[in-house]
Amino acid sequence: MKAFTLAALVGCVLVAGFAHAQQPPVQQTPPPAQQTPPPTPPAAQQPPAAPAPPVKFPEGAKYAFVNIQRIATESSDGKASSARIEALRVKKASELNEKNKAVEALQGKLRSAVMSEAAGAQVQKDIDRTQVDIQRMTQDAQAELQELQNELQIDFQRKVGPVIEQVAREKGLQLLFSQGDSGLIWADAGLDLTADVIRRLDAAAAASPKPAAPKK
Repeated sequence: MKAFTLAALVGCVLVAGFAHAQQPPVQQTPPPAQQTPPPTPPAAQQPPAAPAPPVKFPEGAKYAFVNIQRIATESSDGKASSARIEALRVKKASELNEKNKAVEALQGKLRSAVMSEAAGAQVQKDIDRTQVDIQRMTQDAQAELQELQNELQIDFQRKVGPVIEQVAREKGLQLLFSQGDSGLIWADAGLDLTADVIRRLDAAAAASPKPAAPKK
């Protein structure tokens, strides 16, 4: 059986948007309360729809495909990585928001307080210095998020690559395509091995020892 290159298949990037925190979040006014309509009689309970049965892999097929982005989104490892990136993003955004509040407080003091020219100049210097701090913190936060994302992507590739190869070999494949990168426009649904890879990846994650929680 011909070997295939996993590096071309595992090109997924775990993306988490970084909220640019140079401006404080906009306070939204809640909509006016509406009167609760009278309850309506419950409709007849419909039985839940049965899940669609898995599509059978075509017998004798020598090629198949996987959806790398779906594996990153639906697998337990991918969800854990997204949660880590989001937690760091929220932490950095909160720190920047505190700095923005400090600038607003200084600007309010400069506008409202009666002070000497020297005192006003000092407050303006404090504002300028804090704004420089905000710019530096923003750049550092973006770099830290990118570093974490790269680290998690490499770890994801390390874990999913052998699983993909194992599933492909068990199916007796000669070729395996990445659905998002191969220009695939149609394929038999039975050739999709994404769910197989997710199940195998989650099983491996459940069986591996959990890392010790960092000391506070």
